[in-house]
Amino acid sequence: MAEESFADRTEQATPRRREEARKKGQVAKSREIPSVAILVLGMSTIFFLGTYIYQKLSEEMVNLLKNIAKINIGFNEIKTLNNEIIWYLFKILSPLFLVLLGVSILSHQVQTRFLFSLEPLRLDFGKINPISGLKRIIGKHGFIELLKSVLKFLIIAMVGYFIIKKEVDNVLLLIDQNLGQIFKYISSVSLNLLLKISSIITVLAILDYIYQRWNYESQLKMTRYELKEEMKLTEGDPLIKSRIRSIQRHLARSRMMAEVPKADVVITNPTHLAVALYYRSKEMKAPKVIAKGAGWIAEKIIEIARLNQIIIVENKFLAQTLYRNVDIGQIIPSDLYQAVADILAYVYKIKNKVWW
Repeated sequence: MAEESFADRTEQATPRRREEARKKGQVAKSREIPSVAILVLGMSTIFFLGTYIYQKLSEEMVNLLKNIAKINIGFNEIKTLNNEIIWYLFKILSPLFLVLLGVSILSHQVQTRFLFSLEPLRLDFGKINPISGLKRIIGKHGFIELLKSVLKFLIIAMVGYFIIKKEVDNVLLLIDQNLGQIFKYISSVSLNLLLKISSIITVLAILDYIYQRWNYESQLKMTRYELKEEMKLTEGDPLIKSRIRSIQRHLARSRMMAEVPKADVVITNPTHLAVALYYRSKEMKAPKVIAKGAGWIAEKIIEIARLNQIIIVENKFLAQTLYRNVDIGQIIPSDLYQAVADILAYVYKIKNKVWW
């Protein structure tokens, strides 16, 4: 029975299951997208700020070399100089660091739709279990991740190889060039290499995200047994709900039957349908239905009416119309005023009362 209950996962995940997975930090995301974003934005930042960074670093290097003879060689002096160099480098490179940090955070948050969850940080001994870790590594997921990494490495290596191979002859000519020309050439080749690698990695990242999305949806899928159990949790057990509805109907009928003794007249069809009408001219603009029923409920209404000496009038058309079109507690429609008025006039005549 258990094997049948936990068969293959064929049912789509419910909103509740998706929400629970999201609370645990389980969302579809690709590690390749942040890598691509960092590479592309980092490269763009260097492209726009490269000259500025190069000039500032050159100025600082020239200034350092000019004053190197004036520097006292001592522990404190070297420490101070080292701190100044680090701080200067930080100021120069801080725009690049901020861009890389921002794009790294943003690329993750966009994929997760700005999810923040501490659930993945909770201590789980299963995650530090060597056997479980080994299973993850040599399992299907580990194999696919390894295959992706190898494929990415091979593609990047091949692109780099062919680009550098084409530049071998030009590299030999750099011997006769000055430092500025060498830097310009290296920058041009590096930019070309980065652009092609970025294009390839972008395609791989898109494909990886599609795969991660498909894999995430597959993991969220449910068996029919799980779907049935979740419906019980969210909507209630069908048997219990059926029982509750039965009790509610019983209570509603009981309240309805308690209203029958107040009726002025009960209209029947003659035994299959019964509709009880109530009217007070000073309180109501028209009579209203206070009870109605078919079959044994109609018989019960008629029985209560007889016990309480309520007049029962047989009118098939009116009984059927009221039963089908007027709910309990509602006033009768205007097109039935005359027919009901005639019956109430007859009833009050018998009781020696004037009803209008």
